[in-house]
Amino acid sequence: MKNTVLQLSAFAAALLLLASCGNKPDQGAAAAAGGPPPVQSYPAFKIEQQDATLNSEYPATLQGQQNIEIRPKIDGYIEQIYIDEGAVVKKGQLLFRISAPQYQQSVNNAQAAISSAEADVSAAQLQVNKVKPLVEKDIISHYDLESAQYTLQARKAALAQAKANLATARTNLGYTTITSPVNGVASSIPYKLGSLVNSTNAEPLTTISNIGKVYAYFSMNEKQLLEFSRTFEGTTLAAKLNKLPAVSLILSDGSNYPEKGKVETVSGLINTETGSASFRATFPNPVGLIRSGGSAKVSLPRNIKNTILVPQKSTYELQGKRFVYVVDAAGKVKSTEINVMSTSVGQNFVVTSGLKAGDTVILEGTSTLQDGTQVKAEVQPADKVYQDLK
Repeated sequence: MKNTVLQLSAFAAALLLLASCGNKPDQGAAAAAGGPPPVQSYPAFKIEQQDATLNSEYPATLQGQQNIEIRPKIDGYIEQIYIDEGAVVKKGQLLFRISAPQYQQSVNNAQAAISSAEADVSAAQLQVNKVKPLVEKDIISHYDLESAQYTLQARKAALAQAKANLATARTNLGYTTITSPVNGVASSIPYKLGSLVNSTNAEPLTTISNIGKVYAYFSMNEKQLLEFSRTFEGTTLAAKLNKLPAVSLILSDGSNYPEKGKVETVSGLINTETGSASFRATFPNPVGLIRSGGSAKVSLPRNIKNTILVPQKSTYELQGKRFVYVVDAAGKVKSTEINVMSTSVGQNFVVTSGLKAGDTVILEGTSTLQDGTQVKAEVQPADKVYQDLK
């Protein structure tokens, strides 16, 4: 009997424990349902108008200041190559020697012709000297003197012709050695030792690129060109170019070229095939980092005043439109559509409409928000919000 009582007491205690445990969740849920939901904090920022620099980037092709094809002016075999492909060369440096012995023979013949012509001139001069006193003494007629003088003139003309032929022969002989006309860098050399070359070959012996300065060619379409004309100061295109700020070059690996450039020319016509106008910017290339034929991007800066900037991470896109969450006076968020420029300032959009100075905008974490959500906006300082503008 005593055991039975003990068992009943233990069973009752167990039921009481289970009942008390089962009531705790219900009480917590009830408490939660009875109280207000917690208000979550979100980082936010105040909209302020500020000045910024808008950088527009345009794909560009790079060309050296000069790209000079080196071609032979005579027929012959390549006897010697004095440079290698990609070599840096100086103006006047020897590049190639062409074997053409016929031109040396032409020089020898011309020199021999000069010696013969000089002898003829001397003989004609002696004849004039011999006839002249006889004419003066009326021993022979004046006609004989004139004939001797004409013969002397003819011999002198023949000597002059022989000297001209020697100059031509020496010039042709000089074409057997080819030197660089400018400072630059040699390109590929398609012909090797022993190759027969002449001025009509399809490929040059090499190309020397003068890359002390490089030209970056880029284009703007018709819409961009109109925006360019309306944005930058100046009544004429030349005046606008003169007032343009220095431009930057972004190399193919994404790095910034250390030298600044200047936009110097723009084509007067829009290409009907591409619908764009061509610009040319010039950059110094003191260490030869840029090579002709490369690609890059030209970054054209534009200063804009009293504009509204919004960090890209504060926005979201829906059906091709861009939105931000604006916090109202009651602390509730509202999805607000904004219009932005196609070109950004660093990691920030330039807002053209939808926001005004003084608005409070959620900085990040917008994926968890809905219209009407009550939030606690923790306003961040401007230097933290726009730290990438420094």
